[in-house]
Amino acid sequence: MTGLASAFRTLVATAAALLAVTAAPAAQAASEPKAPREFVALRSVDPTIIQEMRYITRHNFVGEPVDGYRQPLCILTRPAAQALRKAQSKLLRQGYSLKVYDCYRPQRAVDHFVRWAKDLDDETMKKEFYPQVDKSRLFADGYIAEKSGHSRGSTVDLTIVKLPALPARPYIPGEPLVPCYAPKSERFPDNSVDMGTGFDCFDTLSHTDDPRIQGKQRASRQLLKGTLSAVGFVNLPEEWWHFTYKPEPFPDTFFDFPVAWRSVAGH
Repeated sequence: MTGLASAFRTLVATAAALLAVTAAPAAQAASEPKAPREFVALRSVDPTIIQEMRYITRHNFVGEPVDGYRQPLCILTRPAAQALRKAQSKLLRQGYSLKVYDCYRPQRAVDHFVRWAKDLDDETMKKEFYPQVDKSRLFADGYIAEKSGHSRGSTVDLTIVKLPALPARPYIPGEPLVPCYAPKSERFPDNSVDMGTGFDCFDTLSHTDDPRIQGKQRASRQLLKGTLSAVGFVNLPEEWWHFTYKPEPFPDTFFDFPVAWRSVAGH
């Protein structure tokens, strides 16, 4: 009888330990903040807009999935998402589609960028994303900051794709890197139109109106900027891909809910 009792106690203890392990992630998820009802998944507003969410992958300037990105999902405030739908409608009639790289960005992701920027020994992705910039200059030159407009929910990084859209080749970690300002035929293959640089290129060539960008590249930038400006977005002059919808519903609030369907469930 004593042996049976001992065995029973062991079984109960093991079950309790397993329950604690499995319950921890659920408890963590339940305690995490959710998005205000003004936030929506872009796909629920316009499923035709292409999404290539870079920060949940290793193909970004950090070289690893970024904190806070749980699913490859674009989340925005509802007015920003609805404005993108209007822009998409115009572009579809011209044979193009929008493609988003990043939308709402949790504060914890921005904190991840800051930690990475302070680690001067980590230059894994330098050859592609910041080949001419000394990493010690990322804060001073404005490429990295401790706060981002993306965390307010109305800022989006995006480009244009010519239709029919060809599939984008997945990035293979460790593959040879090519500078983001190299000719389009040489840099990482992206199914978007040629904007003169790739997305997140830390270089002055990324300035929307840089005079060195001419011809079709300049025309493509102006098409993107003109289309988005017409529906209420304002471009960041230093980044051809970066736009903020105005007026922002949350101009002074930096959110930290994770990028996940759960954050906007029921919205």
